[in-house]
Amino acid sequence: MITQEQIPMVIDHPLYDVDGEKVGEVKHVYLDDATGKPEWLCVRTGLFGMKETFVPVQSSNLVEDHVEAGYDKSRIKNAPNVDVDDGGHLSADEERELYRYYEIAWEGAWARANEPGEGGWAHSGGQREREVREGRGDDLMGRPGGAETSRGGTTAGQDDAMTRSEEHLRVGKESHETGRARLRKYVVTEEEQVTIPTTHEEARLEREPITDANRDAALNGPEITDAEHEVILHEERPVVDTETVPVERVRLTKEQVSEEETVSGQVRKERIETEGDVGDPDRGR
Repeated sequence: MITQEQIPMVIDHPLYDVDGEKVGEVKHVYLDDATGKPEWLCVRTGLFGMKETFVPVQSSNLVEDHVEAGYDKSRIKNAPNVDVDDGGHLSADEERELYRYYEIAWEGAWARANEPGEGGWAHSGGQREREVREGRGDDLMGRPGGAETSRGGTTAGQDDAMTRSEEHLRVGKESHETGRARLRKYVVTEEEQVTIPTTHEEARLEREPITDANRDAALNGPEITDAEHEVILHEERPVVDTETVPVERVRLTKEQVSEEETVSGQVRKERIETEGDVGDPDRGR
């Protein structure tokens, strides 16, 4: 359930249905006049956000940066249309119709709201409203007993003070996708050159004169005859092959970069001025 402290975090934030589908954005929160507690969420839906529909607060929860409702999108969008009066109040008939539509027990909700202590209505307001509904006495507006009012929909007597109000900017944050990055591996073929040293053998003719040292070897054998001697030559040749070896590990990571961004918007403020013979206590200071 949305609490009173969570109202600033709810306004202008998306509302999702029970299946996780976005329904619209919360534009208003209606409070119970007697307790001041949130009662209804007003959600702007439709293709261009032109329609507003009511969702009960008791079935809604704030989850991170959005609100989750306990009903599906179709149920919410087809809720009864409600024309809120100039004072921003729901009539008793309109509120009862919403309770019927969402299958919420009207009398049960009434009893829970009127419990004593912090969880219920203010003693005077709740008891007085209950008396009006039971047809006893005049209501808080001076109307005869039994007059139809919404829950806590009465107002206290007017005093002689004027309330000045103004709008304040309420700035929140929501996450949007700005891009995507991915790793992709593919194969390319390149020419690679490697230089290695090689050796080979060559035949070389050597002559040595007959000396006393080799004379015996030279005279060994027939004096004159045909003869042949063969030498086998060798050489080294490069052999090319490939092997697969790991060279590095690559991954994508994300990091949070903080920066400041200035936003602006128009706000309305009420000003109070006096007319006629009004004394100014600050004059002359």
